[in-house]
Amino acid sequence: MNQAKNVKKASSAPVVKAPPSGHKPLDNLAPRDIQNLAEELVAYHEEFADLYQRREQRQWAEFYLQGQLSDLERKTVEPMVLAMKGRDANAVRAVQQFLGEGTWDDAAILARREKLVAQDIGEAEGGLICDGSGFPKKGAHSVGVAPQYCGAVGNIANSQQGVFLVYLGSRGHTFVDRRLSLPKHWFGAQYREKRERCGVPTDLEFQTEPELALEMVEGVVKRAQLPFQWVCADEHYGMNPAFLDGLDALGKWYFAEVPKNTMVWPAEVEIIAPGKGSMGGRARGRWSLLGRRRPQR
Repeated sequence: MNQAKNVKKASSAPVVKAPPSGHKPLDNLAPRDIQNLAEELVAYHEEFADLYQRREQRQWAEFYLQGQLSDLERKTVEPMVLAMKGRDANAVRAVQQFLGEGTWDDAAILARREKLVAQDIGEAEGGLICDGSGFPKKGAHSVGVAPQYCGAVGNIANSQQGVFLVYLGSRGHTFVDRRLSLPKHWFGAQYREKRERCGVPTDLEFQTEPELALEMVEGVVKRAQLPFQWVCADEHYGMNPAFLDGLDALGKWYFAEVPKNTMVWPAEVEIIAPGKGSMGGRARGRWSLLGRRRPQR
């Protein structure tokens, strides 16, 4: 029997991957729609032109944006330059310098974007969504990279971890802020050289993901240009009392998940944070309850 008959011929058709959500896109975009989007992005980029210190920075920022929106498999500097400018060593160095050494007021750019979001979709009953996301990395040189849980692969992986803030209203949703979450061991003496090489600010201190999220929410409140009333988060944030208390102190309402085995008290109680014991007693290593009241499921 000819075994070759049982061998399926490989298809030359491109493999179309399903979107991360597993659902089909809701919009049926035509080529002209994509062209219109490109023109709108160029106009949107111009909204920030005056916030760059030099004309070259504005040009390389637009170039990098085009590269990130391209269909290149690897969207790092060299492949982008090769695809859009050919073999140009000077352009490679210029883009690397723009990304690695260029200076601009990042806070001013975020504030400008926040103002534009408020104009387009802002509303008094809007909400902020806090969530983390991991980015798998192959090397060990990226800032904050470490073996840690990465949601993109659903397991422990060599990755970076970010905390993101999204604005949600009845007319749309969009990102408004982000923070890179550095693992605690990155602040140890053994990582000093790597921190310097990666440009980590010398005064930066370790913060948990809920602390970073609360800091971003506080920033939106302080700038007072993007209206919102609600904050939504998953159980990683909902199980953190300091995060929830911080939102309450800001006068905001929250809708947060908690673990299904969370214990609650039927009446108001006083909870004591970890810290030094009173009267020279043993230090408390975890949150404790003042009094004899017991929690219930």
